[in-house]
Amino acid sequence: MTDGKKNILFVIGVSGTGKSTIGKLLAEKLNLAFYDGDDFHSASNIEKMANKNPLTDEDRHDWLLTLNQLAIDNKEKGAVIVCSALKESYRKLLQSKIEDKVIWISLEGSFELLLDRLQKRKDHFMPADLLRSQLDTFEPPSRAIKISIEPSPEEIIDIILREYTKAVRN
Repeated sequence: MTDGKKNILFVIGVSGTGKSTIGKLLAEKLNLAFYDGDDFHSASNIEKMANKNPLTDEDRHDWLLTLNQLAIDNKEKGAVIVCSALKESYRKLLQSKIEDKVIWISLEGSFELLLDRLQKRKDHFMPADLLRSQLDTFEPPSRAIKISIEPSPEEIIDIILREYTKAVRN
């Protein structure tokens, strides 16, 4: 599918977009390693979010560096990494030293749909109360495969794979 070229696919978006679900399915389809950015947050970041306090740029900095190193470590074989990557400055840090290998996949949906999903989610440290702050922080990427979260996960994967095939041909 990628004509021998392995990429780092960052699946990004605010909380509730289905990044983990879509990322896992995409990694399976492409036979790539999968990494959930949430697994790399520090204990203090998780505690802060669980207490309904949004992370600052300073809170995110080391986390973003860790994810960038993960991407660098996987640049030869490819990987799917999911994380919010809310700002352009975060995305620049995430793709540092591997710019030509990165494909951005931005999952996007309405406040109402996202809030509904978050309110139904159980056992996650990110409370629905922080959705508004994430949406206020989110800077939509200019160069990304942008995907609506309204279709089923299987339909979303089909759309991503079609767009991804086009992106790697160019």
